[in-house]
Amino acid sequence: MVEAGTLCVNADVVKKSGLYANTTAIAEASTNVLIKEAEGTVCAACRYDIVTNYASLSTIAKEFFRDMVSSYAAVMAAIYDMGGYTDRQEATTILNINWAIFSAGLKKCESDLFREFLGVDS
Repeated sequence: MVEAGTLCVNADVVKKSGLYANTTAIAEASTNVLIKEAEGTVCAACRYDIVTNYASLSTIAKEFFRDMVSSYAAVMAAIYDMGGYTDRQEATTILNINWAIFSAGLKKCESDLFREFLGVDS
């Protein structure tokens, strides 16, 4: 299977999902879908098609989006089946950390100052 995401790859999601994430949820076919969903959410929040205009992003912006999108996809992978984690607290910690990263990024994306950082006319 070929990686389908632009802003991050399967390995980013697997790493953030934790050691005991469900193998079906972190399989490349699953994470490709989760990554695309996250990319859509981020593009909508920024009011800019970051995926199509990926080549024009700075290296720092690319890393920001990689972190944010992989965090969202990791949350979705973890909630698919939390039964593999050693306990609910472990799963909840993974969810909380990744959701905090995604939420903080989403707030930045919604700002016109962030669009300015991206070089996008407001």
